[in-house]
Amino acid sequence: MAEVVVAQGPAREVPAGTGAGGRRRSLPLAALIAASALLYAAYALMRLRAFRTGSYDLVIFDQAVRSYSRFDLPVAMVKGVHNGFGPGFSVLGDHFSPILALLAPLYWIHDGPETLLVAQAVLFALAIWPVWRYAERRLGPGAAYFAAGAYALSWPVAEALAFDFHEAAFVPLLSALLVERYDAGRRGQAAAAAFALLLVKEDMGLLLAGFGLYLLTRPDEQDGERRLPRDLLPRGERRAGLAYLAVGLAATWVSSRVLIAAFGGDNDYYWAYGALGPDVPHAAFHALTRPWDVAAVLVDPPQKVATTALVVLPLLLLPLASPLTLAAVPLLAERMLASRFGNWWEPHYHYNAFVIAVLVLAAVDGAARLRGRPRPGRSVPSVLPMAGVLAATLACVPFFAYRHLADPALWSPNERARAASAAAARVPDGALVEAANGVGPALTSRARVLLWDERSRGAPWVVACVGRLEFPFASVAEQRRRVGELEAAGYREVFRRDGYVVLHRDVPAPW
Repeated sequence: MAEVVVAQGPAREVPAGTGAGGRRRSLPLAALIAASALLYAAYALMRLRAFRTGSYDLVIFDQAVRSYSRFDLPVAMVKGVHNGFGPGFSVLGDHFSPILALLAPLYWIHDGPETLLVAQAVLFALAIWPVWRYAERRLGPGAAYFAAGAYALSWPVAEALAFDFHEAAFVPLLSALLVERYDAGRRGQAAAAAFALLLVKEDMGLLLAGFGLYLLTRPDEQDGERRLPRDLLPRGERRAGLAYLAVGLAATWVSSRVLIAAFGGDNDYYWAYGALGPDVPHAAFHALTRPWDVAAVLVDPPQKVATTALVVLPLLLLPLASPLTLAAVPLLAERMLASRFGNWWEPHYHYNAFVIAVLVLAAVDGAARLRGRPRPGRSVPSVLPMAGVLAATLACVPFFAYRHLADPALWSPNERARAASAAAARVPDGALVEAANGVGPALTSRARVLLWDERSRGAPWVVACVGRLEFPFASVAEQRRRVGELEAAGYREVFRRDGYVVLHRDVPAPW
């Protein structure tokens, strides 16, 4: 731990944590981080045991990291075969996320999706530390605990935990470190966090570009109480802002237009901006010449507005008082300007976890700015805004993913989960199996898993589901039709229970 002394000049860190005061602050913070990690891991592992995870996306990442652990490219055959890229497809051709290789050594300890879920839990929890440090510097230790608690229980983190594992696990920690380390005057450490962010996903350069905009718009806030006009920003600050902006945009272009294609991907696979144009130049020209069309896309469908509001309302709109919010704007715009991939603008899934840490820090900064301009004769205690944010966060808990903790089936497997487990047990080790989306994670550590979908892949084993809707089918009736087609093609039923069907055909695996 460290304390920051603000004097007439840049913030200066001095060692802390060795004295009694430092220990008093360190122990509760460590306890909060540990408790959060345990909550996250327990929730994710219970979902896995209850068959509430899916091949899309948990098995994709499991296969990729397993390949890394064997010193190979991150091949995910479940992704490649389903999406038409072939069984040898590297996920670097889907999203440029080489940082996943850091998780490979964990697979030498335990080879299975549980490893990813626990790693994600720890990474999300570790972001509490830089959130606390930044808030402690701005508002004091009491408010810092409220801010850290608000991040820890935020609904974007909960929703990410409820949707398997994703590269988003790295972003709260790295983005919070970027902001906190830069604020502490540790520019080299901030740059290291920024570089690591570029290895998380091809669009993380947008976050860096937004951070650069923040640096270009903020006054010199480390020169005591004196505030400089925007045009008198120190040259070092302007250079840093321009560097982050330029590097972020360049890295996004290189990753999405060069590196993904180099690993066998399709550069236009995730192009979702058809309402503005077929590519970036056309969309940019459209936006410049017809800005009202951009505004229309941002509110169509209205769910985009609702999700954006849900992100900032529990933070009591405090991010709107801070220019730090600019760091999150490009990532939000990337999603809200899309005209397809409707899950991008939903409050569910993992997408909001990319921006939540930055927005919590912006809320802290916004509270500090508002506190710095109290009304005559009145002063607002620094702890109150963050206490209100934590209260609002707690009020959201029953309406998002953690509400499932009240479901008895999450704590003790029900008949459906037992039937799914029994169906998975019928598949022999090492077999190639087309598995229903919800069953794939139970098989991936000991079998070669493909997604059971509308097209037969010729695998000797199939685990189907005809009792409930499974991705990627449109209806249960369609799933039943697929089982009938497989039986007509020579597969025989070897297991049926509570909607799960295991089919086998004595043929060699195609791969």
